[in-house]
Order: sequence, then C-alpha cells, then structure tokens
Amino acid sequence: MEKFQLSLLFKIIGIGSASGLVFNHGNLYLISDNSTYLYEYQMDSTQLNKIQLTENATDNIAKKLKPDFEAIAHNDSYYFLFGSGSTENRNKMIQVDAKTKEVIKTFDLSFLYESMRSFAEMEADDFNLEGAIYDDGTWYFFNRGNGKNKRNVVFTVTGENLEDDYRILINEYKLPKIKGVRASFTDAISIDDSIYFLATAENTESTYNDGEVVGSLIGRIDSNTMKVEFTKKITDTNKFEGLTFYKKTRSTIEFLLCEDNDTEQLESSIYNLTLDLKMRK
Repeated sequence: MEKFQLSLLFKIIGIGSASGLVFNHGNLYLISDNSTYLYEYQMDSTQLNKIQLTENATDNIAKKLKPDFEAIAHNDSYYFLFGSGSTENRNKMIQVDAKTKEVIKTFDLSFLYESMRSFAEMEADDFNLEGAIYDDGTWYFFNRGNGKNKRNVVFTVTGENLEDDYRILINEYKLPKIKGVRASFTDAISIDDSIYFLATAENTESTYNDGEVVGSLIGRIDSNTMKVEFTKKITDTNKFEGLTFYKKTRSTIEFLLCEDNDTEQLESSIYNLTLDLKMRK
C-alpha cells in the first residue's frame, strides 16, 4: 500500500462540530465543542444516543457561553471530557461512567490550567487544550499552537488528582508548515509506546476565532523519549480534530477521524485512515 489511505467512512446526522471521539466495544463516543452531550453512536445499528452532561443540555451553544469540550480520554471504567481552557468558562472536566453512561462528577480545573500556563511561561491567549490521553496514571494534554506565539506543547501530568495534587512536565514542538501555515495539535492517542497525534494548519493567530484551513497531518511521538518520529500530511482541506484507534494488522494500523466543520450544521463526517506501520520520517 501507499504510506497512508484516507477515505470517508460515513456521516452521522445529529452531531455538529465534532471535536473528539473514542471507539470502544463497537461503538463511537463523540464530543462536540458546541454541545453539552456525550454522543454514543452504535455503528452496527447506526443509532445515535445522547448522554446529558449538564442540566438543560443542548446540541448548539452560543460560542461565548459554550464549555468548549475539545478533548476526550478514557480508561476501562470512565470517559473524561475536557474544556479547552481558552476562556474562563472552559475549565471543566466531566467524568462519565463507561458502563452506566452517567456523569460521576464535574471538576473545576482552573488551578491546573493556570499551573500549566505558569510552568510553560505561556500567555493566556496561547492556551488551548485540544487533546488528552490517560495512560496508566499519567495524563498527557496537548496544547494547540494556534495562538499568536504558536505554542505546541505537551503537558505530562502525574499525581494523586488533577485538582490540587499533581506534577507537570512539558515538551514543546515546532510542527511542520502546510502552505506556509504552522500546523498545531488537535488530538492524540496512546498505543503501546507511541503517541499518534493529529495537527491542523489553520490560518489564524487566535485560539478563539477560526481561520482558513489549509491542511492536516498525522504524526507519531515516541512516548519514552517524547521525540517526534514522523509527520505526514494527509489532506489539504479537512480540519481533523478527533483521532481514535480502530484496528491493526501485521503491516498497517487504522484510525477513525472526525472533522470539525466549524458550522452549526448537525452533521459530522467520520473518516478511516490507514497507515503503514513502517512509516518513518
């Protein structure tokens, strides 16, 4: 095969501005940065279920009011949804029971987010978390470098909890440009000793306002050294914001991707991306 194959798999009606997804037990769990639902899409039956995250949950929230759920992580027992931290009302984490699909607790991560900014000496306008991974007691948070100073940073967080007992390490990356625009992290997942990530090149210097999308890429980081092993442009047009593991063979690995269309239209496209496991720089 070529080094990668990208194809549209299906569309889901009822979800707009998809910003993250998890494939688990044959179902897709999706978040939207415009919504206060966690969506469960049953791939066999194509049924879409909504898991209410807040009182008076809605599919489309005004931009200045939305909690901006941009990252979803999980373990065997729970899903964890994170606000981006790009404004004061976007600092929440919601923990959902994977079996009962009920909200367990809502956390205020304002102190953690402020600690991240302080430790990285990052201006508030550059802070915008768009990916999260939970890996056996270690958290990885991916700051999207679409602000003025293009700060693509991975925060590694360990400790007893994320509210007031943790330690932070940082790694900063200069990702490739696409058509002269620096790519910035939009999601990531952990597989064995590797971190696969998505990054989009969007012509903006704002973590709040959208810009022209000129492409997206996928890359891999060695989780032991935290060094980038490769990056590969996969599109000139799509703004991919969600990445999840799908299946693996001896020679290939497959992912499912979701696209943020930056509109109020309640329709989300799911793509299949197949990579050659031997891919390198």
